[in-house]
Amino acid sequence: MSTDTKTIITLQGSVKIVSEFFFTAINSILYQRGIYEPETFKRETKYGLTVLTTTDEGLLTYLDNVMGQMESWLLDGDVQRLVVVVTGVDSGETLERWQFQVKVDDDEKKTTGKVADVVVDENDKSMTNKSNSSGGKGEKSLKEIHNEIQSIIRQITASVTFLPLLNEPCSFDLLIYTNKEATVPQKWEDSDPRYIMNSQEVKLRSFTTSVHKVESMVTYKEADEWEL
Repeated sequence: MSTDTKTIITLQGSVKIVSEFFFTAINSILYQRGIYEPETFKRETKYGLTVLTTTDEGLLTYLDNVMGQMESWLLDGDVQRLVVVVTGVDSGETLERWQFQVKVDDDEKKTTGKVADVVVDENDKSMTNKSNSSGGKGEKSLKEIHNEIQSIIRQITASVTFLPLLNEPCSFDLLIYTNKEATVPQKWEDSDPRYIMNSQEVKLRSFTTSVHKVESMVTYKEADEWEL
């Protein structure tokens, strides 16, 4: 019989868990919402699930760069939330906002009005993003953490049952809200929050590493509000 061993989760270990979750969640959203062609994804096993990961070299390079910078900012304790914004290419409207709130089990967070923006489309994979996170230590088994993450990934997969169809080609942006003190690379830029007017909201599950807590939700524009 296997044992569910609890371990001390360090800040560095927690940052790696959160970063890997973000990478997996972003890929799942891009696949489930049809932002990229399904043929450009491969199946992998993670968190006890079959997940889809992009094979698009440009997108992989872009996400690797973003996640690398994300880990650096998380270590400094500056990340407040990551938002995946789905925008209609033809209409220019924000159709969905997938929000992942990051809370740190240590110092109180400092609110900022800054948002770093990462825009990805077929022709321009420019980067703009920010993140950080301080943390303490706690005991929790990886199995417990993975089970919590598994529940979120399952909800993203099931989102096709309640989200309106995307009736136009879409691109996605990554917005990262940070503390005021965060150092922003020159290639990154401030962005508006891309809010959706008259939107519906669905709260998803959360997970915690004992250092970080990530709360998830999706906001979307109702189908009858769209121009067909």
